[in-house]
Amino acid sequence: METAIVPTSPNALAAAAPPGLAGRFAALPARTRLGFVLGLAGLAALLVVLALGTREGDYKVLYANLSDQDGGLIIDKLAQMNVPYRHAEGGSAILVPADRVYDLRMKLGSAGLPKSSVVGYELLDKTPFGQTQGQERVSFQRAREGELVRSISALDWVKAARVHLALPNQNGFFREQQKPSAAVVLTLHPGRTLDRTQIAGIVHLVSSSVPELHPKAVSVIDGSGTLLSGEDDRLAAQGLDAKQLQYLQQVEAAHLKRVMELLEPVVGRDNLRATVTADIDFAQSESTSEEYKPNQGAGPAAVRALRTEESTQPGGALATGIPGAATNQPPTPPAAPINGAVAPLQAAQGGAGAANGRREAETRYEIDRTVRVTRNATGSVRRLNAAVVVNHRSSVDAKGKPVSTPLSAEELDKLTALVQQGIGFNAERGDSVRVVNAPFHSEAPPKVEETPLWQQPWLQELLRAAAAPAALALLGLVLVFTTVRPTLRALLAPPAPPAPTRGGQLDTVVADDAMLPGGAPPALEAPRNDERLQAARALAKNNPVAVANIMRNWVSGEPA
Repeated sequence: METAIVPTSPNALAAAAPPGLAGRFAALPARTRLGFVLGLAGLAALLVVLALGTREGDYKVLYANLSDQDGGLIIDKLAQMNVPYRHAEGGSAILVPADRVYDLRMKLGSAGLPKSSVVGYELLDKTPFGQTQGQERVSFQRAREGELVRSISALDWVKAARVHLALPNQNGFFREQQKPSAAVVLTLHPGRTLDRTQIAGIVHLVSSSVPELHPKAVSVIDGSGTLLSGEDDRLAAQGLDAKQLQYLQQVEAAHLKRVMELLEPVVGRDNLRATVTADIDFAQSESTSEEYKPNQGAGPAAVRALRTEESTQPGGALATGIPGAATNQPPTPPAAPINGAVAPLQAAQGGAGAANGRREAETRYEIDRTVRVTRNATGSVRRLNAAVVVNHRSSVDAKGKPVSTPLSAEELDKLTALVQQGIGFNAERGDSVRVVNAPFHSEAPPKVEETPLWQQPWLQELLRAAAAPAALALLGLVLVFTTVRPTLRALLAPPAPPAPTRGGQLDTVVADDAMLPGGAPPALEAPRNDERLQAARALAKNNPVAVANIMRNWVSGEPA
């Protein structure tokens, strides 16, 4: 009887296979080889899918149809923010990681990018064939609006702008022609305001760019819908001015800042509320007065002008007396008696002629004159009102509970004195300061329930993004451990050592005339470690003839 033990271990297969990896692979079962090839193909497909998903799936379009100027500005901004980007559609589109698209759009929008998304006169460069007159008019209007938007957006204080032009169709009747109008919507940078001159500049820019557009037909509004172009008329009707309002706010803010800086170190920032109201006199008054006074004092009066006029007219002797012969006689010399007797009167005779004279004198004295011109300063403070509310003093009692204690009258007087000194209190002009001590009502902040970690948006987004790669990686591991790894172990296993002549591994038992029950020799697996001893004992017990033949061959030195 013959008994054969067939080797089934990897070492035995490696020893029985032809030398070389190709020979070992050819000696493997067909099912094992097919599984190995399918496993390698599946791993290659998984790697390709992961590579493509990582390369294209995580990038989305940030902006499309960009000009070269805007594209360069956006790329520079992305480089400063250390954001990876890619180009598409011939460079007119920029792709960024998908999870940062909306965040980057808001950040770039706050920086004013893209700027030249508005189309100007370049819209007229490409005129389609068969364009109608209406389409041409609309294209020209769009181009003009775009150029105005670019000009207004170039101003430092303007963040964005939109211009709407209403250009009516002109006909041949002059009386029926309508005038154009325009509307400008401005979005200013945070903290920026426009004064009257800047608004007037924008209005005149738009009106000068459109023929027959009157400046009064241009409306300018801000982002909140406030009309800016008609502000001058509205404030003039109210007796106000934008600069005056700004000055009033500055005065109130300056006094309020002084009050807060004085009281915050004493009572604390959260324990103080204050407000200051100023009454400013913006009236402009000018007075002119003239005063006339006589010269004062004991000194001589001041002479302003002195005029003297004297006139003399000489003339010949004139005939006097009664006309006749006696009158024509020459006059006789008078003869007066020595003793002083008065001679009798004689008749009038002609005598020598006498001279005519005229004399005038005029003196003008200076009169005092005083001219006074008084101009009052604008923006003077007529009255200041300050109101301050101070919280109660907070402390902790012996039991550790918070206690609120009102301030004393002496402390309130000290705080009032500080406020008066801070704002420049003047009782003559009617200033008032009021300091009140009252407890502040503090509302407890609402309890915000913490979101569990597994419900956090960032974690859910991370799980959604990593779900597909993780599933592919798991599938790859299954393929490796089920098909590739067993085949590689069989191919790379070292060859089994040769069977020793004495006391080695029992590989085959032959040479026995007696046949085992069943007719065919049973195939036994070579024992490993302790299993070998147990298998040898079982063989000696069940097949003592085979064991005896083996022992006989060992003793005689014959090969098995």
